Amino acid sequence: MAGLAPGGHGPVLTMSMMGVSALIIGSLIDPLAGFVPLFGMGCLMTAVFFGYFWRDPDRPIPRTPGVLVSPADGHAMFLRRERATGRRPTKEHVSQGRVESDALTGDWYPEPLEDPLSFETEQRYVAVEQGDEQPTDVWRLAIFMSPLDVHVNRAPSAGSVERIEHRTGKGLRRGPFRPAYKKESEHNERVRSVHLLESGHRIEITQISGALARTVVPYAYDGDHLRRGQRIGMIRLGSRVDLRVPAEAYISSIITAEDRKKEHPKGMHLMAGTSVVFESISEEEA
Repeated sequence: MAGLAPGGHGPVLTMSMMGVSALIIGSLIDPLAGFVPLFGMGCLMTAVFFGYFWRDPDRPIPRTPGVLVSPADGHAMFLRRERATGRRPTKEHVSQGRVESDALTGDWYPEPLEDPLSFETEQRYVAVEQGDEQPTDVWRLAIFMSPLDVHVNRAPSAGSVERIEHRTGKGLRRGPFRPAYKKESEHNERVRSVHLLESGHRIEITQISGALARTVVPYAYDGDHLRRGQRIGMIRLGSRVDLRVPAEAYISSIITAEDRKKEHPKGMHLMAGTSVVFESISEEEA
């Protein structure tokens, strides 16, 4: 149902009541050289901004079989074919002394998962050169959400949540909070979830905080069954969402900012739950 996303009603009502109260007080007593009415107008303008930011409109959800819809509103930053080259270390890996440390990204065990497409833990990825493709590669679509975009995220396809984890950024108490449009922002504070789709494929969604956004609020948890387009969470203020899917299972015709097309200089603008971003290669799902 359209309206405000969870967490938005309190700020909107609070600023609205403060604004109306200030205007009433300013009209009944000395307005202190216009300060009280000015304060009231400022509160009402802030309430309007909060209402716009926390808006959660209904969306028409495509019913075409085998497609994945965008998990977020925003411009497509890039679409890259990647390969896992490492994963987060276990205590056993640390004791073996084979851990590689990076000031920005943290600690890594320099071997991917035996089945990288299981997405069992966070993995380290590198771009794949043309001609060097492998069946375990993934496509990563990065979507930049400006403060003016709807910040409620949605499930790309029907399936269940297999795992969900929260990671703080490396460096500061709650993360480095680099601007979401920069490559380094992928290591900001983030919530990573793995969805097992009805098709049997797994996808990974990473909700990433931006320079201003410091809270990722998930709506779905381990074991939850999701419909395509169902709301799965929200990121407050400017932020980013990355979607990884098996490269051998899906194709995409999305135009990104890296394509440098005149008609889409910032990349195509996508709408969560509505814009189709991947299509299944399998004839069974087409």
